[in-house]
Amino acid sequence: MLLFACPAAPAAERQTLDEGWHCLGDPVHPEYAWFHARHIEGPEWTLTFEAEPNPGEASLLLRQTHVKESWNVMLNDTRLGRLTANETPLQLVLTVPPGTLRAGENTLRITADRPGDTILVGDVMLDPRPVSESTRGARLEITVEDAGLATPLPSRLTVTDASGCLTPLRADPEQHLAVRPGVAYTGNGTARLSLQPGHYTVHATRGFEYGLATASLSLEPGDQQNIRLTLHREVDTAGWVSCDTHVHTLTHSGHGDATVEERVLTLAGEGIELPIATDHNTLANLEPIARTLQVRSWFTPVIGDEVTTRQSHFNVFPIVEGSRIPDFRIGAWPALLHNIRATPGVQVVILNHPHNIHNGFRPFDRQYFNPVTGQPRAVLDFGVDAMEILSSSAQQSDPMIVFRDWFAMLNGGHRVVGLGSSDVHDVNRYIVGQGRTYIRMDDSDPGRIDVDAACRSLKAGHALISMGLWVDLTVDEKHGAGEVATVNGPRVQVVATVKGPSWVHADEVVLYANGLPMARRRLAVADSERRPGGVLAEVTWNLPRPNHDIHLVAIASGPGVQAPFWPIPLPYQARSPFWTSRVIGANNPVWLDADGDGRFTCARELAAGVVKVSELSFPNLLLRLKDYDESVSAQAAALLEDAGMTLDNQEATLALARAPDPVRNGFSTYLAEGRDARPNAGDISP
Repeated sequence: MLLFACPAAPAAERQTLDEGWHCLGDPVHPEYAWFHARHIEGPEWTLTFEAEPNPGEASLLLRQTHVKESWNVMLNDTRLGRLTANETPLQLVLTVPPGTLRAGENTLRITADRPGDTILVGDVMLDPRPVSESTRGARLEITVEDAGLATPLPSRLTVTDASGCLTPLRADPEQHLAVRPGVAYTGNGTARLSLQPGHYTVHATRGFEYGLATASLSLEPGDQQNIRLTLHREVDTAGWVSCDTHVHTLTHSGHGDATVEERVLTLAGEGIELPIATDHNTLANLEPIARTLQVRSWFTPVIGDEVTTRQSHFNVFPIVEGSRIPDFRIGAWPALLHNIRATPGVQVVILNHPHNIHNGFRPFDRQYFNPVTGQPRAVLDFGVDAMEILSSSAQQSDPMIVFRDWFAMLNGGHRVVGLGSSDVHDVNRYIVGQGRTYIRMDDSDPGRIDVDAACRSLKAGHALISMGLWVDLTVDEKHGAGEVATVNGPRVQVVATVKGPSWVHADEVVLYANGLPMARRRLAVADSERRPGGVLAEVTWNLPRPNHDIHLVAIASGPGVQAPFWPIPLPYQARSPFWTSRVIGANNPVWLDADGDGRFTCARELAAGVVKVSELSFPNLLLRLKDYDESVSAQAAALLEDAGMTLDNQEATLALARAPDPVRNGFSTYLAEGRDARPNAGDISP
C-alpha cells in the first residue's frame, strides 16, 4: 500500500482544514489485510471547521487513495460530488458553489454509498478561487520523441506532485488530449498543461513495449517550462501484433468516462495495434474519429460487440458495419452462440471474465463448471473460440484461478484460446491495453493489419497472454504457441523466453504440462538483467520424452508495478483480504505429440481409451493408468462415475492407496473437487 506525506499548501490564500490521513470503511471487515494496522474510523468521516461565506465559486481540495466504490462529499447541505473512483493516490478538486459556506461552523462529510470499500482520505484544503483558477498558476509544455526515429510519439504523460499524488491538470480543448488527474494522453507527442505551482515528477510511457522517460522539476507561480522526453523501444515484438480484444467507451457503452475521442488517444498512447471496439450491445467504429485526430496510422480498428446478456458477456468480432447486433436477450447459450455466429462478418467469439458476477451469475461457479474435468454444466456451452484468462480491469484475488480452469478445459478436450485484455471503460481508472494479447502475424504496418489473417492466427492459438510480461515457448527450436510438436527422440528441448521493459521484473517461470507444474525456475535479479530486445530470461529445460501427449504452457510472473504511470489494479471483485500484485505473461499451448501419430490427444480422450480397454475392471484400470499423469487419472475417475462405478468404497480406497502417486492424486483431486461439481438431476438455470 502506497502512503505519502502531505506537502505544504502551494497557495498562501488556501486554508488548511485538516492534515494527515483518515482511514474509512468497515472497522470489523476491512477490504484488505494491510488495513488492519490502521485505525478505521467507519464508513463516514465528519470534519467541522470555521469559515466565512463564499460569495463566489470556491474550491475544495483533498487527497485520496484506494477508492473503488462511490463516496459522496457533502459540505453543509450541498453535495459537492464524489471521490474519484481510482485506486492510485491523487489530489481531488471539487467546486464549492457560491453561498455554500457559512459564517462560523461548517461541516464536511464523506460517506460511502455502500459497504465494502476501505479508503484513505485527508489533507483537506479550501481555496477561495474557482476550480479553473485554483488548479492553474504555472504552465508546462512536454514533447515526447521516439529515440529511434527522433519523431513525436503518441504517449501517456503521468504527473505526480512532491507527495506522489496525481495532480490536477488542465489543458485547452483544441489540443485533443485525454486528461485526467495527473494523466494526459497525447496523440501527437506534445501537450501543453496548466497546473499548480510546486515540485513535480513527469513520466512518459507508451505501454508495455517502451521504456520510461522521467523528469523532475519545480514550477514557481507564473512559470512556463518546456521539457523534452525521449522513449526507447525496449521490447522486441517483431512478428507479433498487440491486440486488446475488450475496449469500451462512455460514448457508446454509457458508463466509464472515456469518450470515443479520448479512447483513440489512449489506444495510440499505449501502443495497441489491433483494438477491438466492444461496447455493450452496440456497434462502434473507431475509424472516423481516429482519422480526425490523426492517430489512425498507429492502429487498425475493428468493429466488434460485447454481447451483454443476463447471464454472461461475450466479445465478438469482426462485424460488418451496419449489421444487426446479436440478440442479447437469448438466454440459452447454444441458441445465443448460434445467433452470434450468424451475425455478418463474425469470426471470433470470446467468453469474457468467467469468474465475474453479473446479475447474480458467475459462469464458472462450481455449480456450472467442473474445475477438475473442465466440463460445463447444463447452462454453459463451450462453443466459443477463446476466453479471457487475464483481464487487467477484472483481476481475481487468485490470479491462477482462471488459468487452472482453462487447463481443465484443455484437458477436457475444449480447444479454447487463452487471451489477455483490459476491459477498460475509463481514461485512467484502468489502463487500456494493460492486459493484452499478442497475435503472431505481420506487424510491420500497424495501420494496415490484415484483420482476417489476425482472426485466423488467433483462433489457431498463435497468441501470447500478457499483463506486464511477454512469454514465448518453443519446443525443439521450431514449434511455438498453437502448434503440434511431434517428438522424434528420447528428449525434448523446451525454451521459455521472457521479455519486458526496464520498469518490470520477472522472478519466476513455471512450466505446466496438462496444467500440472512440471518445472520451476526462480529468477534472481541477475537473471533478469536486460538483454537486447527486452529479454529478461531464457529458460531451457531438456525433458525426457513424455509417456503420452501433453500440452505445455509457461507462465512467468514478477512483482506488480506500483508506480503511478502503470499501476496494476486490485481485484475487481475481491474474494479474499489477501492479495499480492503481480505482472504475468503466458503462452498459448504447444501441443506435444509424444506418441508420434501426428496429432494431439487430450487427457480426456486418453482416459476414455484406458477406461474402454480396462473393461471397467478397477484393478486393471489402475494398472493401465500408471504410465499417465494426474490429469488423465482425474478424467478417468469422472468417466468411471459416469459409467456407474463407485469410487469411494473400501475396495476402491484400498486399491488407490497402493497406486502410483499420479494415479492416486488424480482420483483424490476429482473426489475432493470434481465430484462436487457434477450435475444434479434436471436442468440448471442461473
